[in-house]
Amino acid sequence: MNKNDYGFPDGFLWGGALAANQCEGAARENDKGWSTADALTQGVFGPVSIPPEGFYLKAEGIDFYHRYKEDLALLTEMGIQVLRVSIAWSRIFPNGDEEIPNEAGLAFYDQLFAETERQGIQPLVTLSHYEMPLHLATAYGGWQDRRLIDFFARYAQTVFERYKDRVKYWLTFNEINMVLHAPFNGAGIQGDPKEIDKGVLWQAVHHQLVASALATKIGHEVNPDFHIGCMIAGSPVYPLTPAPEDVLEAMRKDRDSLFFADVHARGRYPGYMLRYFREQGIDLEITSEDEELLHHTVDFISISYYMSYCATADPAKNIQSMGNIMSAVKNPYLEESAWGWQIDPKGLRYILNQLYDRYQFPIFIVENGLGARDTLMPDGQGSFTVEDDYRIDYVAAHLRQIHEAIQDGVEVLGYTTWGIIDLVSNTSNQMSKRYGFIYVDRNDDGSGSLKRYKKKSFGWYQQVIATNGASLFR
Repeated sequence: MNKNDYGFPDGFLWGGALAANQCEGAARENDKGWSTADALTQGVFGPVSIPPEGFYLKAEGIDFYHRYKEDLALLTEMGIQVLRVSIAWSRIFPNGDEEIPNEAGLAFYDQLFAETERQGIQPLVTLSHYEMPLHLATAYGGWQDRRLIDFFARYAQTVFERYKDRVKYWLTFNEINMVLHAPFNGAGIQGDPKEIDKGVLWQAVHHQLVASALATKIGHEVNPDFHIGCMIAGSPVYPLTPAPEDVLEAMRKDRDSLFFADVHARGRYPGYMLRYFREQGIDLEITSEDEELLHHTVDFISISYYMSYCATADPAKNIQSMGNIMSAVKNPYLEESAWGWQIDPKGLRYILNQLYDRYQFPIFIVENGLGARDTLMPDGQGSFTVEDDYRIDYVAAHLRQIHEAIQDGVEVLGYTTWGIIDLVSNTSNQMSKRYGFIYVDRNDDGSGSLKRYKKKSFGWYQQVIATNGASLFR
């Protein structure tokens, strides 16, 4: 590498990411309705509680709802340029099917985006981040009901028009491909994923894809300068062996995620998916209007990236490893995090190239990070910190692979590390699974002061941003 190759391109956006249901709290303030996230009080794979009963961490989160100015000041000190957040749909339309939005909910995001503007931080806003009004799940059966397309469109139109002068970057659905693995979390459909009728599940997927395209259309009409993207959970799949059967199985598994990007970027269903529907006897209701709407493609593709997987056609070698909601075959060459997520920085370079070769669309990495058990300790200056070199090593290794992908010719818009401030884990509903560069004093039982402390990684990331990535190579 030549000395001129160090650092990232001018205009690369450095930032962090949060989700409303995992950080805001204030679960019932200012007429907010119950959401599907509220009903998952024990995490993605726990029982659904309708309505939520008893204590659950997300009811208070990290109290970002009341402390966002303090948190944004810390992020400004860190130097971030973009903050990925989500709007809680159930704050804007508490039941989801109202015609008139909740003004108090809109006012909160007025204040939030006014503050990001004042602090010089660009918001990257997700419309639905594993959250929808619970009423839409209980009364309509979630996204299996076509009427949700119009409800989502009304919500999207409302927030697009309200924040058109303060928000430039938008995402429609968070990790939209995860609906196949956690249907209630992603689509408000109750039941065991293995027992839900495939036709019902794929019809819900179709409705979300149409709603995403319709929202993209509406957004571009409201403000042609909007940059609207899709968001998929990116987990490249390697064949476990060179056996042709394993290679084909890896291709099939990869398409479970790539299909969603295919539709968002190309505006139509790919042939391999139509074959799957035929062979499974799945007959979707797809109208001519749906097909026209799907032609409204996104401006960029965004991904989360935590791990890669392997695939094999040999049942005897099918040893599963749990990851970000889904599980797949373990890679014997990789180490794992404390939660069993396999660590593969080079897989990020691989998937960035894979997606760019496939679509030639700009790519935004909007989630990446290491969940770990952090220990708060005195910093020698009268406060506390966390010596999280393990997190620094993890993120640095992934950032260097992003740099490699950029050198390969991939157009990468930016990077927002997940949970830049500690928040409640979506999969496990824990505070002890921490991702942040800022520690939040809160425990799994809800105790703690909620005070914020800078971890060692705070200063490290601050330096990375200040040098536009050049410090990664010193």
